[in-house]
Amino acid sequence: MANSAQARKRARQAERHRQHNASRLSNMRTQVKNVIKAIVAGNKEGAINAYKLAVPVIDRSANRGLIHKNKAARFKSHLNARLKMM
Repeated sequence: MANSAQARKRARQAERHRQHNASRLSNMRTQVKNVIKAIVAGNKEGAINAYKLAVPVIDRSANRGLIHKNKAARFKSHLNARLKMM
């Protein structure tokens, strides 16, 4: 455990940041799943709308360092490819 006041504060900050990042990652994954659910259901309009909502969330996650930029590009590419196959 942290022995100095500085280390205790850093531990508190790290926990707050971890929870915040986990929440943002969870939200991003939910957006991706919403697109996939709409694709599987065969709802093209719903899938396109869900994709339009998911793209900014994915980009924001990459810009904030939660995921790598290439991973964000891969997410968008795979979702877009599945949309085009509909």
